[in-house]
Amino acid sequence: MHSLQFAGCVLAVCVSAVAVCAALVVRFKSPKPRPRKDSENYFICIDEKHERQRLGNLDSSATVDLSIIVPAYNEEERLPVLLNDVRNYVAKRREKSFGFSYELIIMDDGSKDKTLDMAMEFARTHGIKELKAVKHVINRGKGGAVTQGMLCAQGRYLIFCDADGATRFSDIDALLDCAQKSERDGLAIAIGSRNNQALSGTVVERSHIRAFLQWGFHTYVTILGVRGVRDTQCGFKLFSRKAARLVFPNMHVERFIFDIEILLLARYQGIPVVEVPVNWHEVAGSKMSIVRDSIQMALDLLAVRLNYMLGNWTISNK
Repeated sequence: MHSLQFAGCVLAVCVSAVAVCAALVVRFKSPKPRPRKDSENYFICIDEKHERQRLGNLDSSATVDLSIIVPAYNEEERLPVLLNDVRNYVAKRREKSFGFSYELIIMDDGSKDKTLDMAMEFARTHGIKELKAVKHVINRGKGGAVTQGMLCAQGRYLIFCDADGATRFSDIDALLDCAQKSERDGLAIAIGSRNNQALSGTVVERSHIRAFLQWGFHTYVTILGVRGVRDTQCGFKLFSRKAARLVFPNMHVERFIFDIEILLLARYQGIPVVEVPVNWHEVAGSKMSIVRDSIQMALDLLAVRLNYMLGNWTISNK
């Protein structure tokens, strides 16, 4: 009897501790995106007549076929690989589709190196007038940079991709094709996946520690109720314009866990999500700390899930 009472006390203490931790997480981990500074409402490009121009708005009608949003923080060395990959893709795409239009939005997230200068020099060297660069006053985080880029994008379809060029950009054709096939009432999201290469023949190269952490994180995500997606964190996600309008004005978190909030918002609003295998390889120079950021993501995910479950965060369908 005493042993049962002791076990019951231990269980009660554990449940209470979990409840207290959850309450603290909700209280202190309920981020809201900070408003833009005035200078962040403008972009620069290589058009010398209008060097500083006002950003667009996601609520307006599309003016180009594709918007490419690239969050970049201290990516002076790695960004040229992606920019060249995008340039080659556009050249081949225009050979097949005459009149294909796009915009390439570089979201410099408060970099301390010459990320912005390098992007502009690349645009001048290769005559890329479609490249627009936005400079954040301070670092928001990857999710914040992606969200701000999406909110000013002008494309019929919008994609964000990591600045390191880890994903082969030409795989976007597969995402576009799957998004258009699954589109319902103008709503579609296609996300790159690094977990289906055995079925598709795509190539994924990652370290053992990354593979283990991804498995652990996927298990944690599943426990918290985000199911049906094998790879939530791949930085290669495409949206129809209507889907982006429902997702990004509702975003709260600005750090690495923002991918999960995107998927939660899609599920809450009935937006079709399709996973598409992509080619991916690990690139040196990641800004993510495996231990620190993994713990941070776990806490952020708990906060996101609880805030939506408890009704602290509401969703606008306007």
